[in-house]
Amino acid sequence: MENEWLDLVKTKALLDAKESIAGDFLERFEFPWQALPHIKDEIIKIGMALPPEEYEQRGEHIWISRTAVIAPTAHISGPVIIDHKAEVRHCAFIRGSAIVGRECVVGNSTELKNVILFNKVQVPHYNYVGDSILGYKAHMGAGAITSNVKSDKSPVTVKIGENRLETGLKKFGAILGDNTEVGCNSVLNPGTVVGRCTNIYPLSMVRGYVPEYSIFKSQQNIVKKSL
Repeated sequence: MENEWLDLVKTKALLDAKESIAGDFLERFEFPWQALPHIKDEIIKIGMALPPEEYEQRGEHIWISRTAVIAPTAHISGPVIIDHKAEVRHCAFIRGSAIVGRECVVGNSTELKNVILFNKVQVPHYNYVGDSILGYKAHMGAGAITSNVKSDKSPVTVKIGENRLETGLKKFGAILGDNTEVGCNSVLNPGTVVGRCTNIYPLSMVRGYVPEYSIFKSQQNIVKKSL
């Protein structure tokens, strides 16, 4: 089909909605980045309905599971939901509009802003994740970051092969499909979309769409995994 390439970056191709408290919300959008401007309002909507015996409200629009472990040195601004058995470590900085899924790890000096972390995501050491969605069991190595604004401040596009898809967003970091591994000190440039079960080499500079079940060695050297 003429626009078959669009199917590669649709929400259902990248993310298992069952693995997030915001799964029903995300399924409403054809492409996952379309949800980014609405995360704040959705957190408040979900949070207001959470059972108080399971989630403690620790401030305005801040809901934290009673089974989560939060370091006393972490800074958390709402609206935020931190789900069951998540761990927020020393000096983590959650700036707001963030969903931290079940059994996630938000590590030392990691900063989150306007994000959804699916269940079992790990951003454990010196990561910046902004205006992004990280799928189930996605992992970012130490120092890996999402860059969420283009240098010329123009709207972000997603490059898929020779095709470009306009997002209309001035702030959009990355979408990581389920079970994605990002190597240490890599930079995910604005509009990066990584398919499921893909590995990104350390020290990579990534731009555009990276196919699922791939190994990204460089922008010119992406190989398919042997299954």
